Amino acid sequence: MTTTSETRHGINPANTQPNPPVPVSTQDDLDKAVKAAQDAFKGWAKTTFEERRKALLAWADAIDANAAGFGQTLTMEQGKPLTQSSAEVGMAGVWIRGLTAIEITDNVIEETEDRKVVQRHTPIGVVGAIVPWNFPVLLAVGKIAAAVYTGNTVIVKPSPFTPYCGLKLAELATNFLPPGVIQCLSGDESLGPLFTAHPQIGKISFTGSIATGKRVMAACASTLKRFTLELGGNDPAIICDDVDIDAIMPKIGILSYLCSSQICMMIKRLYVHEKIYDEFLNKLVTFVKTLKVGEGTEADTFLGPVQNQMQYEKAKNLFSSIGTENLKAALGGSIENSPGYFIHPTIIDNPPETSRVVQEEAFAPILPVLKWSDEDDVLERANALETGLGSSVWSKDFERATRMADQLQSGSVWVNSHFDVAPNAPFGGHKQSGMGVEWGLDGLLGYCNSQTQWLKKSF
Repeated sequence: MTTTSETRHGINPANTQPNPPVPVSTQDDLDKAVKAAQDAFKGWAKTTFEERRKALLAWADAIDANAAGFGQTLTMEQGKPLTQSSAEVGMAGVWIRGLTAIEITDNVIEETEDRKVVQRHTPIGVVGAIVPWNFPVLLAVGKIAAAVYTGNTVIVKPSPFTPYCGLKLAELATNFLPPGVIQCLSGDESLGPLFTAHPQIGKISFTGSIATGKRVMAACASTLKRFTLELGGNDPAIICDDVDIDAIMPKIGILSYLCSSQICMMIKRLYVHEKIYDEFLNKLVTFVKTLKVGEGTEADTFLGPVQNQMQYEKAKNLFSSIGTENLKAALGGSIENSPGYFIHPTIIDNPPETSRVVQEEAFAPILPVLKWSDEDDVLERANALETGLGSSVWSKDFERATRMADQLQSGSVWVNSHFDVAPNAPFGGHKQSGMGVEWGLDGLLGYCNSQTQWLKKSF
């Protein structure tokens, strides 16, 4: 651990009070970190998968042993309820163990008496992992474990809004891995561009907004960096007329408002068949009213604050469109003054498809509920946007649901669920929701170069 000449602090979104000071890293700090990562790579790349797995599993055990502290820190910096913070920290160990259980083997393309042609997967070098503020533990761990398990070294850049858990994760990792293999640099908004421009960083793994992802991609072009982009979404969920409304209501309500809707794969557009629309909407309103809004440390809180003032102001701007576009709020509809960045859940009753609450990813607890009657029409509406991260279909008729699901244009598609993820399943987006995938075998291979060896036994 080292400090810097300048420090800054994050803000607790529940009360807008400053959190403890953290370093502000400069170009010089990044250069030193890259040099350390390059030096470490020379030895780490030569280790076996089993050696890397052993070290990472020890790190996972240590995260589990410190779960209570990580959970409290996560709630302090992100704002999510302690139950959700604890769940995220618990998932970190699951992801490390799941990713390191995946076997990466050579692919023998041809083998004759005279020669053998083999595809190998070799590490890229130094990886820059740029982590967002909504899941700063799980998404950091997913990038770190994938990079390190495949033989790379990694430098993590947590969001300036949520730097604390990222720094602690890297500090903890130093007990189990050689110096320079895992590092973390805290900084302000100027640090990300330094990562993407650095000529000795071989790959960028970025999770964040579409707009920033485009800038990352452009910056990587100057040095032909490898990159993986996991970007925003505006996920549709299609509710068919045969569903058991009471059975699915808790799932729909939770999957629309978890983490105050600050998850790229939450239900963002809810299409409900016109035959059940009125009953469904009334029961949705009733259920959502039961979700407690409050500080993450309070018992039974489900919706904490949105994470930062910038996101809060964006949400207020979007909420203003309810009035300017003459939309009907079935629940909520305004943002009340509070000590923190709190927003009570809002449901918009059948807005036009062209309205901002439908077209834009809110990243705040506002949900448009729209009617549909024709299957082809609702699929066209669901696929109409330039985003394609996730989507779902809900129906008792499994054949019907899968037929509709097959036509949805997104990286993840669910039937009778939403937001299912696993470390052994690839995750990424279609269209402007990203390029490449994280997790699963394909995600791991994204941290590797493909190398073809032509091995002749004689001249």
